Amino acid sequence: MHPAVDLTGKTILLTGASKGIGAATAAILGASGAHLVAHYGSDRAGAEAATAAIPADRLLLVQADLADLNAVESLWDAALAWRGRIDVLVNNAAVMDFSGGIDAPVDHWDAVWDAALTVNVKAPARLMRRAVQHYLEADGGKDQGGAIISIGSWAAQRGVTNPATIAYGASKAAIRAATQSIARAYARQKILAYVITPGVVRTRLSEQFAATNGGEAAVSATLASGEWVTPDELGRLVAFLASGAVPQLSGATLDVNGASYIR
Repeated sequence: MHPAVDLTGKTILLTGASKGIGAATAAILGASGAHLVAHYGSDRAGAEAATAAIPADRLLLVQADLADLNAVESLWDAALAWRGRIDVLVNNAAVMDFSGGIDAPVDHWDAVWDAALTVNVKAPARLMRRAVQHYLEADGGKDQGGAIISIGSWAAQRGVTNPATIAYGASKAAIRAATQSIARAYARQKILAYVITPGVVRTRLSEQFAATNGGEAAVSATLASGEWVTPDELGRLVAFLASGAVPQLSGATLDVNGASYIR
C-alpha cells in the first residue's frame, strides 16, 4: 500500500469502514499516517480486516447503527473523546434497497424511503452538524477549520438507472446539496467540504445493481472506459482531499466515472 499523501497528525472519522469503498479508504488513510476512527454497523470482522495494518495507537473502531440517530450522536461523541479533535469527517456509509420500485406496496415503498432518508441523509447530516460546530468552537473558529467529505453517487446528478433504487438516488442528491451548503456558508471559517460522486464502483452493491440491469458485461459496455471504478481510486482521492492541499477546491463535486458522464 503506497500512501497517497502524508496525513500524520490528522484525526479522521470515517463511516462505513467495513467493506467496499470504506474498507479501501480506511486502509489508505491508515497507510497515510492518519489517526482513524473507523465506524462500522454490524460487520466488525470486516472493519478489523480493513484496518489490520494500522497501529493500535492510531485506530479506534466504533460500532453504531446509523438508522438510530441517538447512536449517530454517540458515534461522534466517542470519536471526539478519543483525541479531543476531529480534523476530517468522511461520510461514506449508505444503504441501497433494490426493492423500492414504483410497483412496490405503499407500506414497503415508505419503509424503503424512510431507511434511505435516515441512513443516507439524516445520519450524515447529524455528523456534519456536529463537525461544523466542532470546527467553529476550536480556536474560536480562527485559523483552525476542518474538512467534510461526502461520498455521493452520479445518481444524484443523472438519476438512477434502476427505478427500484429511486430512494437511494434522491438521498444522494440531498446529502450533496447539504455538503455544498456547508461549503458555501462556512468558507471564511476555513471549513472545507467536498462531494465525491463515483460512477460504477467495484463493490458488492454495484455487483447487485449490475445483476438487475442485464449483468456485469452489459453494464461495462455502457461505460466509456469499459472499466469500473476501483475502491482504491476513491480512497486515494479521499486522502488527497483530507490533506487540505487545495483548499479552494472546497464546494466541488468530483466525478469519478472514467469519462462516462461528463458535465
